[in-house]
Amino acid sequence: MADSTLTFIVLGAAVVLFVWNRLPVEAVALGVPLALWATGVLTIEQSVGGFGETTVLFIAALFVVSEGLDSTGVTAWAGQQLIAKAGTSQRRLLVLMMLLVALLTAVISVNGAVAALVPMVVVIAVRLGRSPSKLMMPLAFAAHAGSMLALTGTPVSVITSDAADAAGFGPFGFFEFTIIGVPLVAGAILIAVVLGNRLLPERTPDAIPPDLSELARVLAEQYEIDHSMVRLVVHDGSPAIGRSRASLPDTVTGVQRTGSGGLAPGDSVRVGDVMVVSGDDETIERLAADLGLSPAPTTVEQPDDQELLDREVGVAELVVPPRSELIGQRVFPGMVFGGSRVVVLAVQRNGEHVREGEVLLATGDTLLVQGRWTELEHGREPQGMLVVDDPGMVRRQAVPLGRGAKQALVIVAAMVVLLATGAVPAVVAGLLAAGALVLTNTVTVPQAYRSISWTTVVLVGGMTPLSLAMQQSGAAQKLADGLVDLVGDGSPYLLTAGLFVLTAVMGQLISNTATALIVIPIAVTAAAQSGVSAQPVLLAVNVAAAGAFLTPVATPANLMVMGPGGYKFGDYWKFGICMMTLFAVVAVFYVPLFWSF
Repeated sequence: MADSTLTFIVLGAAVVLFVWNRLPVEAVALGVPLALWATGVLTIEQSVGGFGETTVLFIAALFVVSEGLDSTGVTAWAGQQLIAKAGTSQRRLLVLMMLLVALLTAVISVNGAVAALVPMVVVIAVRLGRSPSKLMMPLAFAAHAGSMLALTGTPVSVITSDAADAAGFGPFGFFEFTIIGVPLVAGAILIAVVLGNRLLPERTPDAIPPDLSELARVLAEQYEIDHSMVRLVVHDGSPAIGRSRASLPDTVTGVQRTGSGGLAPGDSVRVGDVMVVSGDDETIERLAADLGLSPAPTTVEQPDDQELLDREVGVAELVVPPRSELIGQRVFPGMVFGGSRVVVLAVQRNGEHVREGEVLLATGDTLLVQGRWTELEHGREPQGMLVVDDPGMVRRQAVPLGRGAKQALVIVAAMVVLLATGAVPAVVAGLLAAGALVLTNTVTVPQAYRSISWTTVVLVGGMTPLSLAMQQSGAAQKLADGLVDLVGDGSPYLLTAGLFVLTAVMGQLISNTATALIVIPIAVTAAAQSGVSAQPVLLAVNVAAAGAFLTPVATPANLMVMGPGGYKFGDYWKFGICMMTLFAVVAVFYVPLFWSF
């Protein structure tokens, strides 16, 4: 059987499995190169070579860069600026929101920008008495338009640029995409402002993401927090040694022994125990002198002005679940809890503040704890407890421009300069930026690993060999011949339109990244056969891949807004058709004005 036929079989099977959606896309993407090797279409080196492509490394680095901006509160700050400037006008909010998400997308990708702004936009809509359904779809679609503002906006642009370079036309510049992105963003905003109310449904979502920006104030009001608590350690020779916990002064909230909970009333004090003392400075100093105590080291420093959180330190609410190993443990405000590095600030039972200081934990008790964000976010809070609000989401909303924000902005700006000037290859610029974020501890190594969308990495790495197989086996040539025969070889506009339709239709069913990897070799071959430049043809495919608007499953961003917007599956096509028409006009007629056939 001819290699081209085998390649068509593998391609057809991949498309069917993607559409069937019963297998993980990663499994399908990994199965493609294995199938190409097993059928002899590609060598083993060619089959696995996609994972060593610079494109894959660059895309992975961009995810780390995106995490750097998001985790340091840069996107939260941008969202707060949006709230401040939008006022009560829905039209102003719509315009500013779409501009903001488009600009963010150009730097941190579609999914990252939409995920960062969805909670804030929903909260704004509720505050203004507007339906979130009037804002969610424009948010996602503006992000797709904004992905064309710069090379870093979408992995498809990186793939397209590499394809143009491989075809002998050189890579596209970082800001070359801006020529296309500006009319797309402007057109998307115009459609949303003029036709949005008619085309978008009036829906109420089943669940609204929480507004965590004022969580610190809410917790301070709910919990009676004693900010005068001081931790003092018992030294050798202290008069307190041997005394029972019950015999200590009332100002002693509790006594904690290293590696365990609080002491019971009858337990005796030992060297190294830590007393938590409450009172004014004079009272605490007198007690420390009388009992031979000194300040105990702690991993948590109270933020200035007795605030619950700042750039370094955060808070979390923990609930004792049924059957927890912590049930029955003695706790009190001021103690370091559960062998972790968080300090208990307050305890509540049945919604009421526990006033006796010490309490034996029971199912349903709620603890307010304080610790470094790194401890709270990375699963180091006391084991066996349920976290009420994700600390990462709290920090992103409540601490705009937090720790590392300046470093992140400087590093990203440097990356943009390197990409714009072409001083180094794109992959080098991306890896330098990601490495700098990790070296400056702006993004931790575990955080960097978690930030990478491994689905995207596996998808690009696994599907890239299919593009090679289509070119090498002649499959792309046969498809290009068929397309040229269908549209005729007299008009490059018809060729471009045909490629746009092919890409757009496939992009509604499977990943736009996978679609681009399938269609790009066809586009390059068809352009060569028709005697036209591959640049406008490739950019038309790029625009079509970004125009995945007709279904919620077309892109992760479309799915992200489905729940908060209260949308149904059939709500997307009305607004999506208008957006698709805009993208088609730009791809077929506008792009050739700057990249001639």
